[in-house]
Amino acid sequence: MLKEQQRILIVTTQCALKFDFPVSRSSILIQTTMSKSADVDLLFEVRNSFYMGAYQDCITTAQNLKLKSDEEKLAKDVFMYRAYIAQNKLSVPLSEIREKTSPPALTAVHRFAYYLSEPSKRSAIVEDLEKSLSEDTSGDSTVLLMAAQIYMNEQNYENALRVLHHSDDLECRSATVQCLLRLHRVDLAMKEVKKMQEVDEDATITQLSLAAVNVSVGKEKLKDAFYIYQEMIDKYGPTPLLQVAQASCLIQQQKYAEAENLLNEAQQRDSNYAEALINLIVVSQFLGKSAEVTNRYINQMKEGHPTHPWTKDFIAKEKFFERIATETTA
Repeated sequence: MLKEQQRILIVTTQCALKFDFPVSRSSILIQTTMSKSADVDLLFEVRNSFYMGAYQDCITTAQNLKLKSDEEKLAKDVFMYRAYIAQNKLSVPLSEIREKTSPPALTAVHRFAYYLSEPSKRSAIVEDLEKSLSEDTSGDSTVLLMAAQIYMNEQNYENALRVLHHSDDLECRSATVQCLLRLHRVDLAMKEVKKMQEVDEDATITQLSLAAVNVSVGKEKLKDAFYIYQEMIDKYGPTPLLQVAQASCLIQQQKYAEAENLLNEAQQRDSNYAEALINLIVVSQFLGKSAEVTNRYINQMKEGHPTHPWTKDFIAKEKFFERIATETTA
């Protein structure tokens, strides 16, 4: 059985060697439509914290902000509720956002939270989403972003790209980069990053997108990606997202012990962070850790993240190998 598990790990953990900043709950990096006036900087800390995975900082800052315009208040609420979703505190947006009377942006956030909270109803939710998108003519970036998040969670990247195509918002472009990387179109992802750089080269979301592309390119670009993440850590402090991203760079450079140290630090900040667990599974194999250690991480993924794409893929392959083993010995 141990040999079979090792075979499964070889097949299923390859994707963990390339880090894309989070798409699922823990890695949702998309920007809402906002005014480009100077006073939008009031939301800088809220946005920045969200992008870097400092979700509690995002929530705390948002709750303490005193804003005047309805547009700013809406943007603040969107990021705050998305941060709660990233923390898997789905009950907060589900209970506080009034689905029928809230603005479209918040309604879209509510739909995403509902989608994540009801695995058995996801097919129906996706069908309703299709209908909603066909009727929506507002072009609201948050509506498009949340729709794309659902499609990405379904691993339907083509539909996600179709939706994102309707917005030039920086975070929409960032999500486009994520989709293209999942489809192994690094060339197109780099073109999208260049468009982002033309708008705001120094924006955190642009830098994160560039780093993600560099990680996918690999080789000499890994150092560039590592330093982008390090610069953010030096400037704003470490987060699990940034530390796992750095660890991914180190894994591809075969610096497994250093990667393990970073992943352990990330786990200390968030003991159930999915991307940290996935990469720890990879590292444990390369470092020759015992089967008990590897299985511990696998069981954490199964228990804490049963609907995560990695978990579903692993379980599917586990069942496949068990079936093959049974047929072979029959």
